[in-house]
Amino acid sequence: MPESRSTAAGRSLLAGLLVCASLDVAAATLTKWTGGRLPALKLADADGREQGTADWRGKTVVVNFWATWCEPCREEMPSLDRLRKRLSNKPFEVIAVNVGEAPERVARFTRDVPVSFPILYDRDSATAKRWQVRGYPTSYVIGPDGRIRYYFVGELDWSRDDVVRTIEAVR
Repeated sequence: MPESRSTAAGRSLLAGLLVCASLDVAAATLTKWTGGRLPALKLADADGREQGTADWRGKTVVVNFWATWCEPCREEMPSLDRLRKRLSNKPFEVIAVNVGEAPERVARFTRDVPVSFPILYDRDSATAKRWQVRGYPTSYVIGPDGRIRYYFVGELDWSRDDVVRTIEAVR
């Protein structure tokens, strides 16, 4: 009997989470992107204001796909915030894309874990699918020219010096 779409998606998500949980955060490093172009991104924040890749031209941007129920995502958020603050004097931005959750749920999370970067909402997970997100968190480093340079699947300490140097070198 064929597996239902939701069961298959659940198993895929579980496999992605297990991969994330097994990564050594201290030894992890960004991976060069060789996957070609990904689709443009245009999503709304909790107030309905849309932002997208076209708005970030000229900046290096980390786009992080995450969910509040994902423990590695929750652990990673403070380091993304430290990275944004550390690079605040440069043309740089962090954008968090929450996948599949209501803004109210995310607001409860950010009361406990405040962040200074924008959070956009992919309520139907369509953007995550187009961006080939296979586990959470998944992050992409986009250069000022709009091309993806690096990606990472799993929890990463974005405030580590080697990670910051890699991001600063993106031109």
